[in-house]
Amino acid sequence: MIALSALTIHNDAVAQIEKLTALPATPTGALHPIAPSRLHGVKGRPDMVAVGTMVWLASELMFFAALFAAYFSLRNVTSAMVPPGAETMWQWGAAHFDTPPVFLGAERPWFSVLNTLILVLSSVTCQMGVWKAEKGRVGRTGSLLNVGGWGLREWYTLTFLMGAFFIGGQAYEYATLASEGFLPSTNAYTSAFFIATGFHGLHVLGGLIAFLLMLGRTYLARTFTHEQAVHAVVTSYYWHFVDIVWIILFAVIYIIR
Repeated sequence: MIALSALTIHNDAVAQIEKLTALPATPTGALHPIAPSRLHGVKGRPDMVAVGTMVWLASELMFFAALFAAYFSLRNVTSAMVPPGAETMWQWGAAHFDTPPVFLGAERPWFSVLNTLILVLSSVTCQMGVWKAEKGRVGRTGSLLNVGGWGLREWYTLTFLMGAFFIGGQAYEYATLASEGFLPSTNAYTSAFFIATGFHGLHVLGGLIAFLLMLGRTYLARTFTHEQAVHAVVTSYYWHFVDIVWIILFAVIYIIR
């Protein structure tokens, strides 16, 4: 019985080694042989790029948590120094975000709401691209107007454009605030606002660069491999993270008065 079990384990080990060391294949369109692990990955083994990305995003989460802690600490300290009934620095700052039209009897940061909605929807288009990447569909099938036939490139291009719109909207908001005397050096509130939103904006720019690199890689490579699919997936991890952080920032800065 022991000998039979040992033989079974030996055969399984040999089969696994043969699978890992199999001769590279030359898929259609490829110029050189590609190792099977690059084409399909290794079954039962997590991809180290995806794991590393999640660990890195965890460290980024701690960074933004520190920004939130500083923001609320400044708010508590400065509000405690204001006499009862007087306008706090936070109320003064929040009033700069309100834009017409008046809806339901009150002004709200409507422009920022629209900009936020665009960014949130970009997560949806990004995930659509991920699903296409998992199926190995890089480009569209049929007309560009046929959204159902879009591939990874089309969905990621749309996501890139939506992210660029968000950055453009944030730049416009910065310019409008600056014209009202709302500058980083004005007071503690404006400093906290520009630090928090500015660092987030830099992360969005990083995500846009990641999309460009991903899209460029699909055009340069003749064969869509497992490695490229992982690249698309980890890019979506980062983009979803950026969106979630902004939703929290938006609620804290624009909604909570």
